[in-house]
Amino acid sequence: MEAVIEVKNLDLVYDDFVVMRGLNFNVNKGEIFIIMGGSGCGKTTLLKAMIGLNPPQKGKVLYAGVSFWDGDEQGRQNIMRRFGVLYQGGALWSSLTLGENVALPLQLYSNLSGLQIQDLTLLKLGLVGLGGYADFYPAELSGGMRKRAGLARAIALDPDIIFFDEPSAGLDPLSAKMLDDLILELRDNLGATIVVVTHELASIFTVGDNAILLDADSKAAIAQGSPKYLLANSKDPRVIKFLTRGKSKEPENEKSQ
Repeated sequence: MEAVIEVKNLDLVYDDFVVMRGLNFNVNKGEIFIIMGGSGCGKTTLLKAMIGLNPPQKGKVLYAGVSFWDGDEQGRQNIMRRFGVLYQGGALWSSLTLGENVALPLQLYSNLSGLQIQDLTLLKLGLVGLGGYADFYPAELSGGMRKRAGLARAIALDPDIIFFDEPSAGLDPLSAKMLDDLILELRDNLGATIVVVTHELASIFTVGDNAILLDADSKAAIAQGSPKYLLANSKDPRVIKFLTRGKSKEPENEKSQ
């Protein structure tokens, strides 16, 4: 397995408050990697350290063997050009149409002509099921549609790695399932490596190839591996409790079938 991302001995700290200590894991090429755990365990804090928003107190994040935080700002910017990020709220510019939102990174970071950008914008919106919505504003759409529009923008530059921060947050079950299906399609059709921060069991078991479980009490990762494997084989009561919500040891997506 080829490690696209390596996290080594990472400590995450806010002022004097320790969020996580000694995180070690790899994200392999083409897999969907889940960062999971309960509220307040440090999932989003870890994501911020991985995408360049907040530096860790200690440790390394490496992309294709290159240390992200040890380089200069230009080096970090070069690595970040490989990223696409879907933030929890979609983070769309409310004053721009969906087409203008998706076109923005193409205008800033490519040498494409206006016509090429227009064509690519429509293509990306079509990939997320929003063909025909280029002239709509974010306020005119449902929450699920805004998330998909944010995803269209995140994939505008054909990133190698796509990060999702709580993609199902605030969505109804049908919209959440549609987004899970999109995540799987992106991995299969674009060959992207995907990192998802979530606590939603349905999504965890539907899309997750590999995972790390963060625990707020111990301030450490208490499990790593496929979510389904962890559910079937872990003897740690904390892992079982999280993956079952205290119920049976059957994944939520299998119960609904």
